[in-house]
Amino acid sequence: MAWIVVIDEKDATGRLRDLYIKYREPWGGVDNILKIHSLNAKSMQTHYDLYAHLMRGRSDLSRVQREMIAVVVSAINRCHY
Repeated sequence: MAWIVVIDEKDATGRLRDLYIKYREPWGGVDNILKIHSLNAKSMQTHYDLYAHLMRGRSDLSRVQREMIAVVVSAINRCHY
């Protein structure tokens, strides 16, 4: 498994802290897929914006269809996301 240096939520300051607050999930934390960008807040925001556009932006695919595609791809890649 890869090891990526991340800034923990309790240690975040400035823009990163603001993004961590914005992207906090109902379970109380930020998903690791976003935290891997913690050394580059702009990258984190861009990653989230792309995800939001793909999953909730205008498309011929419904939200359910898009989620189904994501689940299948994650299963094939043996990824828990």
